[in-house]
Amino acid sequence: MDLSKLVISSFKYPFRNIKKLPIIFLFFVLIAIIPIGMISNNDYVVGIGVVAFFLFILLVPGYFLSIVKLGSSQSAMLPSFNLVNNLYDSVRVILLRIVYMIVPALVFLIALKIIGPASRDLIYNFKILEFLAAFGLILLILLIIYIIFECLLFFAKARLAYFNSLEEALKINKVIADIRRIGIFNIIKWLIVMFILLNVVTFVTSFVMTIPYVGVLIYICIVIPILESIANYSLGLLYSNIIQGYDDFEKIESVEYDKIR
Repeated sequence: MDLSKLVISSFKYPFRNIKKLPIIFLFFVLIAIIPIGMISNNDYVVGIGVVAFFLFILLVPGYFLSIVKLGSSQSAMLPSFNLVNNLYDSVRVILLRIVYMIVPALVFLIALKIIGPASRDLIYNFKILEFLAAFGLILLILLIIYIIFECLLFFAKARLAYFNSLEEALKINKVIADIRRIGIFNIIKWLIVMFILLNVVTFVTSFVMTIPYVGVLIYICIVIPILESIANYSLGLLYSNIIQGYDDFEKIESVEYDKIR
């Protein structure tokens, strides 16, 4: 699938499933309860909102993982809600993110420990330019490392969706191999195009927040879930480019195994 078809299919995806879209909207109502309670100055509603927020964290990542899975199989369906499966998948997605963010977190802590005392000395000695240069360099290094592992996490998530295995998603060497199969240049093009288009849509739709009282709720409960659906489905479609290769490899392995037997 070429990039233009991938992007068009991704943006059409939520609207091919109008009847099921309310499922996603209801998920995002859970995180809208807290601002509703704060606006109404009602502590009970805020308390309910906190509980709802944790439910959101435990259900929504797994639901969007299902969308990645459907995208990888190039299915245009929107997944149905399944409490057990969504909860199980959400836990796996959260664990996956924790593992992949260990390296960026360690680099940040090491940099803080090493550079911290030196930075204080530079400030005390009024070497502001040197401090800014050192601080900027550290930020740049941390940003690069974070982006690298965030990209790895993207495709680890796609791998988790396709293989339905956390163990497979944690194999960084396999994730890197997937990225090579898709092609670095293709991924960069996809990231740039999707980033620009999603941000344009975000900017245009942000004007709904100017609607008194309900504007923010409309944005949280309708606009954001549609954008998330587009992004996750797009990731699945991108990953579908290498799935045929996996299927062929499995067939070859099966034939070789039969020959051995």
